[in-house]
Amino acid sequence: MFSQLNFFQKSSEDTLDKTIQNANQMCKKIINDQLMHLGVDSEYRYSTKEAVEELGLDDELVHQLVEDYVIQIIKSTLQFENYLEKLQMSKVSNQELDFIPFRELAHKNLGVARNLRIKNAEILLYELMKKDDLDYLKVCLEALKMCSVKLKPKCAYNTLKLIKVKSSL
Repeated sequence: MFSQLNFFQKSSEDTLDKTIQNANQMCKKIINDQLMHLGVDSEYRYSTKEAVEELGLDDELVHQLVEDYVIQIIKSTLQFENYLEKLQMSKVSNQELDFIPFRELAHKNLGVARNLRIKNAEILLYELMKKDDLDYLKVCLEALKMCSVKLKPKCAYNTLKLIKVKSSL
C-alpha cells in the first residue's frame, strides 16, 4: 500500500523527512507523467485560509479536520484497493463490473475534500468517482495516497504505523 515510502525502517525524524521527500517525488512523477491532463498541481500546498473564510471555522479546527481527512483517506485506500481487486477479478472472468461500492467510497471522501477545499484531492476523487478504466483508477489512487501524505506527513506516518501495529496483532 504505502510500502514504497519506507515508513517503517526507523522511527527517527530523518525517516519522516525521507518519507516526505519520497511522497513529494512520487506525487510529482505520477501527476506530471500520467495525470497531466487533469491540471493537478504537483507543487500544491494546502492552505487553510479558504476553508477558514468560507466555513467560518478557526484555523486550528481546520487543521484538525485535515488530519482527520488524512486518516480517513489512508484507511479508505485499503477499501479502494479491495474494490479494485474485485473489479479486476470480475473483468478477468468477463462478469459485469459493479463500480457502485467504489464510487460510493469516492463520493464520501470527495465530500470531505470539497468541504475542506483540498483542491488536488477534489480532482482525484472526482476521477475515482466517474471513470471506468481500472488501470487509470489505480494511477489516480496512487496519486491520492501521495497527496494525502503530503498534506499532513506526520499524521500519515503515525496512522500507517498504527495500522501496521494493529494488523500484526
